[in-house]
This record gives sequence, structure tokens and C-alpha cells, in this order.
Amino acid sequence: MMRRLFVAIILLLPMATIAAAELPYSFTPDLSNEASLQRGAKLYMNYCSGCHTLNHMRYSTIAKDLGIPEDIVQYNLMMTSDEIHSQIRGTMPDKSKEWFGTVPPDLTLTARLHGANWLYNFLLTFYVDETQENGVNNLVMESTAMPWALWPLQGYQKLTTEGDGDSPEFELVQEGSMEPTEFRRAVGDLVNFLEYVGEPMKLERYSLGIKVIIFLLVFTVLAYLLKREMWRDVK
Repeated sequence: MMRRLFVAIILLLPMATIAAAELPYSFTPDLSNEASLQRGAKLYMNYCSGCHTLNHMRYSTIAKDLGIPEDIVQYNLMMTSDEIHSQIRGTMPDKSKEWFGTVPPDLTLTARLHGANWLYNFLLTFYVDETQENGVNNLVMESTAMPWALWPLQGYQKLTTEGDGDSPEFELVQEGSMEPTEFRRAVGDLVNFLEYVGEPMKLERYSLGIKVIIFLLVFTVLAYLLKREMWRDVK
């Protein structure tokens, strides 16, 4: 049984490698960067919360975890509610399925489902495609029903080639308010925030993990010294 499981894992590894290699950009989230998480929260509320919900997250939790005063959250980040302890709901009307062909999904667990790197690539690879109903397509999720919500920041780009194996090539055809490098940093902030939303306790686990490691190191030293003392007279 174990042998079959081992063979199955070996066979699946190349598939996982290929899937990762198909993503043109690389991104590693940094949940220790509180400023990035705060900027990501602002971007989400301004550009994503109109359509997408975060049903498993509350405004008060964001305020506490990200070090944002509740009054700032209430006046600057709460677009869909007046209650600080309420869940983050979208404002998309019931006709969203009729407009887009599908209901905009809840994004609470998106980063956990697809991975932060996948999400980062998804948000960077929208391009103009006149064959699509919404006028854009996506390199990571072909024929996505999602319109390009961040176009005011990035602008619009067209795909000139699928690349030479390293990365795709895009050409900016309409400028946004951000330079390309600035926009990538903003997308990184947004993905950082969604990574946090998927598992808020991860921040506490990181903090607790450091304390546990320090405790184990101190305990190891004390245990060693105690052993030496107890065995000193034993020959």
C-alpha cells in the first residue's frame, strides 16, 4: 500500500511542477508586513468589495489584527455596513448572475484554495480581448467572467506573445494611474491581504511559534544542565 502511495506521489510531482512553471510571475506573501496588509485592505475595500464578499471576516477583526483604529475602519474602509462587528458583504445586486453569467464568489478562502502565487498572477495577466463579452481575457483563467476591476490603476494591456518560455509579453495600450512597478507592488499588497483573510490565525501562530521555539531552546539548556548535575557522581 505504501509503495503504491509513493509511486502516485512521484507521478504527481511533475504535474505540480508543470502547473507552477506555467505561472509567469513569482510571489511570496509576507504577513509580517503590516503596512502592506493595511494597503491591501484599502485596495480590497475600494476595488473588490463592491462585488465580492468576505463572509468569514469581520471589520472588527481586521481593525484588531492589522493595527487599524476602529474609527478609521468605520470611516474609510466600511463600504457595505455601518456596524464594526458585521461581516464584510458585497453590494452586488441580485442581477449579477444575469450580467456576468455567474455570481461573484466569496473571496475569503481564495488564497488558500489557489495559492497566493496563483492569485498574484491572475491579477497581473488581464489583457484586452475583443472576442470576450467584457472586453478582456486572462492568461491564468481563460474566458473569466470577471471584468478588469483594477484598470483605473493598471490601465489596459494587450498580449503580444505568450513568451519564449520565461514569461509572457504585454504591451500597455492605455495607461492607468500607476506605473507598472508600482502596480505590481499594489497587487502584492492586495494578495497579502487576501492571504491573511484566508487564515487570520496565521499571524498569531507566527508570534506563538517564535515564543515556543525560544521556550524549547531554554528548556533544552536547563534539561542538559540538570542531567549533568544528576549524573555528576555516577561513574
